[in-house]
Amino acid sequence: MPTQPTLISQIFSRNMLICIFTGFSSGLPLYIITSLLPVWLRSEKVDLETLGYFTVVTLPFTWKFLWSPLLDRYIPPFLGRRRGWILIFQISLIISLALFGFLNPQSNNGLALIAGLAALTSFFSASQDIVLDAYRREILSDNELGLGNSIHVNAYR
Repeated sequence: MPTQPTLISQIFSRNMLICIFTGFSSGLPLYIITSLLPVWLRSEKVDLETLGYFTVVTLPFTWKFLWSPLLDRYIPPFLGRRRGWILIFQISLIISLALFGFLNPQSNNGLALIAGLAALTSFFSASQDIVLDAYRREILSDNELGLGNSIHVNAYR
C-alpha cells in the first residue's frame, strides 16, 4: 500500500520550493512600487496630491489580462514558453528596479521619469505574474495546486 507523503516532505519538495521563490519574486516588485516608492517620494518632500497620482502606475496589474494571450502565444527562442518569459521579465525587473537608484525626484523631470519607470516596472511585474501563474499550473499536479498556491501567495506577501 503506497504511503501518503507528509506535509513537511510536500512543502520542501522541488515544486513547492519553486512556488516559494516565484511567489517572492512576484511580490517584491509590487511591494516596492506600492509601499517603498511612496515612502521614498514623501521623504523627498513630494506632496500628497502628487503621490496620489502615482497609484496610476499600478494599472498594469488590473489590465494584465489584455496582453496575457500574447505571452501564451509567442514563445521566446530559449528555455521554452514559460521559463523563457520568466527570464526575460526577471532581467527586465532587475534592470528597472536598479534604475530607481539613479533617479532624483527633485531634479528636472525627475518625478516624470520615476513615474514612467514605476509604470514600466509594474508592467514587467504584472507580465511576470501572468507567466508564473501559468508555469505554476503546469508544474503542479491537481493534488498539489492548493498547497502550491497557498505557498505562492504567502511568499508573495
